[in-house]
Amino acid sequence: MLTSDLIADYHCDGYIIYQGLFNPEEIALLHSVATDETVTSNSFDLNDQDGKKTKLTLWFTAGDDSFGLMSRCKRMVESVQQLLGPGEVCHFHSKIMQKQPKVGGAWEWHQDYGYWYKNGFLFPEAMISVMLALTDANKENGCLQVLKGTHKMQRMEHSFIGEQQGADPDFVAEAEKISELVYCELKAGDVLFFHPNILHRSEAILSEMPRWSVISAYNLSYNKPFREKHTSCITPVSVVMDEAILASGQKKVSGADFLVKEKEITLNVK
Repeated sequence: MLTSDLIADYHCDGYIIYQGLFNPEEIALLHSVATDETVTSNSFDLNDQDGKKTKLTLWFTAGDDSFGLMSRCKRMVESVQQLLGPGEVCHFHSKIMQKQPKVGGAWEWHQDYGYWYKNGFLFPEAMISVMLALTDANKENGCLQVLKGTHKMQRMEHSFIGEQQGADPDFVAEAEKISELVYCELKAGDVLFFHPNILHRSEAILSEMPRWSVISAYNLSYNKPFREKHTSCITPVSVVMDEAILASGQKKVSGADFLVKEKEITLNVK
């Protein structure tokens, strides 16, 4: 359960970090699944403005594989519930971010709701992103950066920067003048909860250290999108006990409803 201080920090700053929410044994199991070909063979690239590539694998339904159990486990769902408030918690999607040494690309300044607005979601306050570090994330290997408190500025206009959606540069420049830049350095097993309207980015990897993470996005069931066709985002999560991840052993993400790049809504809606 999140403390009242952490909940208050989330609403004030737009993000919180929970250290060691997943233990080393769980991380070792999840990392082994993340690097399996069932995940890597379903990945696609999104180029930044310099042409560098970031690989990701995204699927919608939280199943009975190791990552499905992770995103449905009690500690995750109850934490999300505490931050979002009343309503039925649903799993929108999960994505494994695969940033390789020296070649992993940047993510430009953006808000997640800059993407999700184009999926047709009406209520950003009913949504949240939760990043679990599968490897250490620091300045050298392109950890996530946030502009503290910018979730209170609401959604900014987004347009294509490379193949990514980037926030209006003029608004970002003004936000940078008044908002603290924070490097969200994480140890493997730490979890970052962040608001869909907080401005965030990550730089290209220049070090020899890869950066792997999984981001699960959640939504409350009343927030029904008018463009998104996958129904996981309005289907209440079937919660499992925290112990289920290790008790089930390594379960590959096979047969999932993986996103195909050509069908990504945000790449096709201007």
